[in-house]
Amino acid sequence: MKSHLIFIGAPGSGKGTQASKLVTDRGFKHISTGDLLRSEIAKQSPLGLEVKKVMDEGKLVSDELVIRLLQANINLTQSQYIFDGYPRNLAQAETLDKEVLKGSPSLAVYFELDMAKLIARLTNRRTCKNCGAIYNLISKMPKVTGVCDVCGSTDLVQRADDKEEVITNRLKVFKDAVDPVLKYYQDHGRLMRVDAEGSIDAIYNQISSKV
Repeated sequence: MKSHLIFIGAPGSGKGTQASKLVTDRGFKHISTGDLLRSEIAKQSPLGLEVKKVMDEGKLVSDELVIRLLQANINLTQSQYIFDGYPRNLAQAETLDKEVLKGSPSLAVYFELDMAKLIARLTNRRTCKNCGAIYNLISKMPKVTGVCDVCGSTDLVQRADDKEEVITNRLKVFKDAVDPVLKYYQDHGRLMRVDAEGSIDAIYNQISSKV
């Protein structure tokens, strides 16, 4: 039986790149809770209106609402899913198993990356202000320095959340929350670790061999 995937990794560890390849090459469906929230609000469904009310009040969307959102938007028997960025803590991991996966086979994939190298990777990230294309001053320069390959804009900027002090704090919060999640999946025999510093193809092949 095919496994669903749960991608775990710090911002910038390469989860999105691998998810895109698996969607294109293997037919997975990519589940991002942020995208689901926006989609449900756009549909103006009863659940979407409930989510919108919470967000309009400046509150965090509860785990219970997120689970209902997942339940409303996935069909485990028809599709193979990648859960990206969720769960973020132990309670969410347990609830995902109990309320959504309900015994369906799944594998958690942890994208391991040295935190110092990750900080360097993220602080060198640049985003096209016009079209949103992402570059990196170390690993993915635009073909013409300072010019977006996609739209030709010269407005390549460093996002506020890519500044070193912000990233350092985000990574500390991530590390504190992720350790119990990794232990949970390890204890259940469902954790795979990949070296996120490897090539895109090497990481892809490693994950593909398990699904």
